Formats: sequence, C-alpha cells, structure tokens
Amino acid sequence: MKTLHPGDKAPYFDLKDQSGQHVRLSDCAGKKLFLYFYPKANTSG
Repeated sequence: MKTLHPGDKAPYFDLKDQSGQHVRLSDCAGKKLFLYFYPKANTSG
C-alpha cells in the first residue's frame, strides 16, 4: 500500500469503530475527514 500524504484522497474503507458500528468512507462524503490509526493494544506498534 502506498503512503498517504496530507491532501491525498483516502482509499475506500469499511471498518468497525470502538462501539462496533461500521464506518465507511462513503458515510463521510463531502466532509473533511481526519483519520488516525493506531495499533491494537498489547502490540509492539
């Protein structure tokens, strides 16, 4: 996967949030979006 830079278009995603609800990129169409990904607990990341 290529590295994303500020201003790049986000690739499509469909993930579960911290409450178990699905979040899709298309849910945010037309809005500015800040994505922050972090490693799962108890990993070396």
